[in-house]
Amino acid sequence: MRLLLKRLLNTLFVLAALVVTALVVRHFVRSGWPLHHANFWLVALAAVILLGAYAAKAWGWQRLFRSGQRPAMLTLAAAGGAASVGGIALPGRCDEVIRVAVVRRCRRRRASLGAVALSLFLLGLLDSAALAPLASVAVAVAHVHGWMQIGLIVVAVAGVAAAGVVVTLPRLARLDLFSRFKLARWVGDNATPPREAAWAWLAVATSWVLRALAIFVLLAALGFGVDFAMALAFVCASSAAAVLPIAPAGAAMQAGAGAAILIASGVHAEDAVAFGIAAQALLMAAGATFVLALAAWHAQGRIQQFAVAGQLRRTRTLG
Repeated sequence: MRLLLKRLLNTLFVLAALVVTALVVRHFVRSGWPLHHANFWLVALAAVILLGAYAAKAWGWQRLFRSGQRPAMLTLAAAGGAASVGGIALPGRCDEVIRVAVVRRCRRRRASLGAVALSLFLLGLLDSAALAPLASVAVAVAHVHGWMQIGLIVVAVAGVAAAGVVVTLPRLARLDLFSRFKLARWVGDNATPPREAAWAWLAVATSWVLRALAIFVLLAALGFGVDFAMALAFVCASSAAAVLPIAPAGAAMQAGAGAAILIASGVHAEDAVAFGIAAQALLMAAGATFVLALAAWHAQGRIQQFAVAGQLRRTRTLG
């Protein structure tokens, strides 16, 4: 009964992801791609770069698990993609639930629920730490002022603080003040060592740089010119919106925040909103690719199991 329930939930999850993706595609087929006079080849290049960004972040996330519990990279990339796709209809923090659900269904290694939760906590901190240098550069070179500039400064300062937490967490958990608690001892034993955390940070930072590069290419594809500083500011603003604890819809908040930074940079409001929607849609499309790849991988495994079981039955019958 329990196994049947797990399979049912897994099937429903994949179907929900496919339905959401189909609804997004249907919307753009009916309404047209925002700013539809785009350069197709540059849009395709931006999509490929986003696939690389997902892969880099998955590799970094993998470093945050202990070596014996590390899920497959495809599983982690699909978890990030599923969270992005689910963000079109679910509140912002629900993406963490989606990530946990996908990782727990990993075929290769089954990490404990606590290990997945701790890895997500550390991944969030590393996201902030990786964005700190990007936000600093955006503050220095982007043409934004007032509250938008203050917001980028906050992102940079928060990133430095987050990096400090990741580095010192194993030692903090072992302090006498905390070590008497069972949870603190568990965190101290399972927290990522500084060397692995450094590799994870490098991979996550690479992911964000690739995402900024994809936005830069998409800006050029949609006729906004070549301004890497604007792309950096867009990525920092949309990522900052993603950390809000409650939002009407995660994807909508990120697209809106990115559009706001474009408006502050002098882009016309209607064009900025259209670009924010297009960027978010492209991000979800890249994420859906990994979801479908994971579904195909699981289906292949099921087919192989059925084939082996059928071969055993035939062998027993002949014997």
